[in-house]
Amino acid sequence: MLIRWMPGWLLLFLLLAGQAFAGSQEEEFLAARDAYKAHDVGRLEQYAQHLEGYLLYPYVAYWGLQSRLEQASPEEIKDFLARNRDTPLADRLRGEWLKMLGKSQQWTLFLSEYPLLVKGDKTLTCYALQARLGNGDKEALQQAKPLWFDGADLPSSCSPLFDALAADGQLTGDDIWARIRLALEAGNLNVAKAASAYLPANTGLNGRALDKAADNPQRYLEKGRPDFRSRAGREVVMFALYRLARTQPDLAQYEWDKLRRHFGAADRGYVWGRLAYYAARKHDPVALKWFKEAGDFPLTDVQLAWKARAALRAQDWAELLAAVGAMPEAEQDQDNWRYWKARALREQGKLAQANAILAPLSREQGFYGQLAGEDLGQVVANPPGSSKPSEQGIASVQDMPGIRRALALYRLDLRPEATREWIWAIRGMDDKHLLAAAELARRNGWYDRAINTADKTVQLHDFSLSFLAPYREVMRSYTSQLDLDEAWVYGLIRQESRFAPQARSGAGAAGVMQLMPATARWVARRLGLKDYRHAMVSELDTNIALGTYYLKHVMTLLDGSPLLATAGYNAGPLRAKRWRDDKSMEGAVYAESIPFTETRDYVKKVMSNAVYYARRFGQRLVSLKQRLGVVGGKSDEGAAPGDGE
Repeated sequence: MLIRWMPGWLLLFLLLAGQAFAGSQEEEFLAARDAYKAHDVGRLEQYAQHLEGYLLYPYVAYWGLQSRLEQASPEEIKDFLARNRDTPLADRLRGEWLKMLGKSQQWTLFLSEYPLLVKGDKTLTCYALQARLGNGDKEALQQAKPLWFDGADLPSSCSPLFDALAADGQLTGDDIWARIRLALEAGNLNVAKAASAYLPANTGLNGRALDKAADNPQRYLEKGRPDFRSRAGREVVMFALYRLARTQPDLAQYEWDKLRRHFGAADRGYVWGRLAYYAARKHDPVALKWFKEAGDFPLTDVQLAWKARAALRAQDWAELLAAVGAMPEAEQDQDNWRYWKARALREQGKLAQANAILAPLSREQGFYGQLAGEDLGQVVANPPGSSKPSEQGIASVQDMPGIRRALALYRLDLRPEATREWIWAIRGMDDKHLLAAAELARRNGWYDRAINTADKTVQLHDFSLSFLAPYREVMRSYTSQLDLDEAWVYGLIRQESRFAPQARSGAGAAGVMQLMPATARWVARRLGLKDYRHAMVSELDTNIALGTYYLKHVMTLLDGSPLLATAGYNAGPLRAKRWRDDKSMEGAVYAESIPFTETRDYVKKVMSNAVYYARRFGQRLVSLKQRLGVVGGKSDEGAAPGDGE
């Protein structure tokens, strides 16, 4: 009877509202997310009323509060944080709130909340130091000073600290020039110019000269008329020299020979170290000579690493040991430098010392642990894999609210949110719970989380979870046709995507085999796929068909070497060829001396993975060293699409 007397407009509104909110909770949740993205606060609030009590309601509440954070009271924000303390949303909102408090300099409230933050960043670190400084804590300045020595563009919240350091006389001229050098080495010209402003008047960098040196370093060195009398002028020249050395080390050395009489011993050592670093990355044999020219000038950790790699390619074991010995202890303790130090000792006939390093290293999983074991004559074996999660343990993990939310988000294809929720939920888990969580992820087809979670265990391990092998029927149909080693292809996909068909990189690579759009189109044409569309690259069967064909193509271009093909698949076949030496070299040496950090790590992991997958698949025993093989000298073969500098 009430409806009969309602105004027409109100009745129509209720009918439309009923239709709008008549969907499932999942549909309404996604609609609420769309409203949040569209900044439609009113509609978001309507959905929030419908979704209260829903498993993913904390996200709706977060969206609503985040949309009006500046207007929300501290009590309202604290109430949200308390009610949702077990979610990553609470820490995320606290971080956003703290940035707002820091910007408005509400230091009392900031300092009460900051200790509760789990995941901070440099913006908040600088705000926290500002807050302490505002309360008269002089130690805050001492703790702020290490932040200065960074060539990156730091948050604006750090600037007041640097101003305070300068005003207090704690930034010396050498400190300022140290940051300028760090910035220039990183190519951050604006950071260098900003740091230069802290120098006394008329002693800082000439911005126009610096820009010219960056744009065309050779022209600047030949025609720039630099001022060698000032440190600023000399620093720009040194910047131009190593800028040129990135691509043409020989030309940089030629220009340096003409100019170095204008520089003191310390600057000469600095320049030789920079030139040697770039020469080593270009695999120029002159690198070791230039490192020696640097004399006693202290090399950075990165320069020492490349000095060691240059010595490794030259098989100069004494120089390798010297370079590793000069590294900080933390660097020396890295698995690669422990291994190569042991190899150098062996080459010098010091077997007992070498084996003392190899024995504990051989008990570690991964590329260098495997090589160490093989050097000691051990048989290829799987990682420990006897620990299986119990059904009770899996059920216990499945009941955790954070895990339930993560799985719900995953089913809605909200992968970034799902991954953040999962990572938050498994924080602090012991090995048994991690394995149970990994098995739960596997059962839900969330293979990347299953692998990453299983990899976190310290003492208990499950080999079958760490090295999942889904899609074998599809995979075999292509690897057998192309005569590709199934274990190697699985090792590559494990590193590329962790078997997630929806995986997409920031550069646009898609699918389990992470194909770039241009590469996928090229292969599709080669295969005669007339109706190919880019959306198809994420389809499992299509992605594996295109990816395995391209992998076989790259392998054919690179003399059938899985090692070179792995490098070529990641960085382009042309680069993989160029990274060879004029003479043959051990595959492990090639892998360690790949110039790109990402590709170097990628190659090691793929080749290591292949050994474990071969063992799992019951294949014929092939050691890692056999898989790496010997890399032949350079050749003049052509290149494939996708090659680039």
